[in-house]
Amino acid sequence: MSRPYAKGTRAFGFCDKTGFRYPLSDLIYEVSNGVRTGMRVGRDVYDPDQPQNSLGKAKTFDPQALYAPRPDQGIVASRDFFGWNPVGDNISLGLNVSVGTVTITTS
Repeated sequence: MSRPYAKGTRAFGFCDKTGFRYPLSDLIYEVSNGVRTGMRVGRDVYDPDQPQNSLGKAKTFDPQALYAPRPDQGIVASRDFFGWNPVGDNISLGLNVSVGTVTITTS
């Protein structure tokens, strides 16, 4: 059975970027956005395909807000504006706020 192409063990080609002569087996296809561009370049000047060219191809799910968050159950802890445990346990470092009693009367 005959082959449609020659073996090419001693064949050479030229880089489409630099024009330098390379063995044909050392020339590789350049890829842009996951598609071959048709240019064959030497391994030393090959630029791999960049991940930023593939933006939007991968499905990502990155929620920013919490779904159905629960409020803080500690009344004192929820009213503390400054300080954290164990640094802010001192009364002089923290600021506690309390709400007074409100009475509503209707006539």
